[in-house]
Amino acid sequence: MDAEGLREMFAPFGAVEIKRLFSGHGVYADGLCFAVELRGDIRIRGDAEAGPRYEAAGSRPWVYERANGHKGSMPYWTLPESALDDEDELVSWCHVALAAARRAAAAKGAKAPRKSGAAKRKGDSRRSMPQV
Repeated sequence: MDAEGLREMFAPFGAVEIKRLFSGHGVYADGLCFAVELRGDIRIRGDAEAGPRYEAAGSRPWVYERANGHKGSMPYWTLPESALDDEDELVSWCHVALAAARRAAAAKGAKAPRKSGAAKRKGDSRRSMPQV
């Protein structure tokens, strides 16, 4: 999926920023990456709080095999299939994922997101996302 397709997909949730990430894209709101697209798969940010909810909805965690044969994992889960056909469900899962991204940022003591050079010059015109 290309960047414009991702913007359209996440439009019911609100304004998002799409950035190249690995060989796919990161989906950002409020300066936080809450979803990724890689090889056509959409994965949403998870943590210990969100994981059980994702699992109950049939999502799978992002697990991969490292070059040394050991398993690795990332804090992302597959987007529940039903969210692809139901905008309200997509929005609900996006709020869960963004809340997980916020908790991760708070745990890291994250700095304020950096603005790009253009955003610094023109001012940030992104719409604020609702707090979860």
